[in-house]
Amino acid sequence: MAAGKPVVILGVFVADTAYRADRQPRMGETILGNSFKLGPGGKGSNQAVAAGKLGADTTFLTRLGVDAFADMAKRTWQDAGVKSAVIDTPDSYTGAAYIFVEEGSGNNAIIVSPGAAMLISPTDIEANAALIRGAGVFVTQLEQPIDAAMRALEIARGAGVTTILNPAPAAKLPDRVYTLCDYLTPNETETEELTGLKVSSVDEARTASGKLLEKGVGTVIVTLGDKGALLHSKGRSEHVPAISAGPVVETTGAGDAFNGGFAAALSRGVEPLQAVRFACAVAGISVTRPGTAPSMPTLQEVEALLAKG
Repeated sequence: MAAGKPVVILGVFVADTAYRADRQPRMGETILGNSFKLGPGGKGSNQAVAAGKLGADTTFLTRLGVDAFADMAKRTWQDAGVKSAVIDTPDSYTGAAYIFVEEGSGNNAIIVSPGAAMLISPTDIEANAALIRGAGVFVTQLEQPIDAAMRALEIARGAGVTTILNPAPAAKLPDRVYTLCDYLTPNETETEELTGLKVSSVDEARTASGKLLEKGVGTVIVTLGDKGALLHSKGRSEHVPAISAGPVVETTGAGDAFNGGFAAALSRGVEPLQAVRFACAVAGISVTRPGTAPSMPTLQEVEALLAKG
């Protein structure tokens, strides 16, 4: 891939506390787990790490506490080649997440406490407006306050920057947000939340995507897990099958791998359908490894997988 334009990602870092067990405990019950791991997470941070490890010129914008988890965040970004625009917040804490991973399937359930990142405000965004305007691709999600995300999307859109909103975790959105999105990248659950339509197949994803286009989105990309992804825009609807890189170990962070990979590809001028295929390969590798940020592949690994056809 050719050298690309900068990628700027607004989002949340949290320290992931990941527990693996045969099943989740019932309310009031205590069970023995099989393992525990502490590591870096947060959708925005994971996406930044994914893009950075793929060689994209990536900057991550967030708030952190002044604590050990903040130190972990900065080491994680440095190791992935990600630049940071951090607003230190000593009167709060760096976020953390509880992640349950079902041993047999690798499926997960998550509780996120964003901490300082919940204090990200439109004022913070204005202070970093030049950074956003200088991007080629801007990405955000819904783990920080929506008014901050909206202001950042407005600034990016006004400067002609390609905008990507990953509407996760699932939530209702103000109508204005849709018109600010060149790309909207929900999974099946998030698509159902946004449209009220069931999404369990490619055809159902296509129908739901049509409703999102009516709201003003430029292109909808529905991630469909082991069924790959659907790219749907006016006059174009293409299903991209999943790309397997081996047995699934853990699905945590797969969507973040996809979004970071998609942003990195777009930043290098890759055509959108091929950027989706590239992102599917990034996600396909990530699920073969435990953890979130540590599972993100390099550009060489992704290109090698794609070369296998």
